[in-house]
Amino acid sequence: QVQLVESGGGLVQPGGSLRLSCAASGSIFRINGMNWYRQAPGKQRELVAHILSGGTTHYDDAVKGRFTISRDNAKNMVYLQMNSLKPEDTAVYYCHADIETCQGRYELWGQGTQGTVAS
Repeated sequence: QVQLVESGGGLVQPGGSLRLSCAASGSIFRINGMNWYRQAPGKQRELVAHILSGGTTHYDDAVKGRFTISRDNAKNMVYLQMNSLKPEDTAVYYCHADIETCQGRYELWGQGTQGTVAS
């Protein structure tokens, strides 16, 4: 069974940093796009950053210049380095990936990890 597991959330003061990690495990043939989404209380889930298998990235304007998405294709990992954090970055952060297995192609979500920015 293929799954995504996030880690690295926590509580940080404004201006601080957090690094999120997401590990894909199982019988994986290929991972295409990998993404980080977030959902703040009372708001819809939104795309934060996207990275293709070749390394091309895209960021939401709200995080551009502060967040960096990266991936390690050999380890089936994706990361989100979050710097200069603001209270409005507080949310549950979800990993999402387009994964191919021997059985087919799937879009998978992780369980989410809480990131809280507060004094």
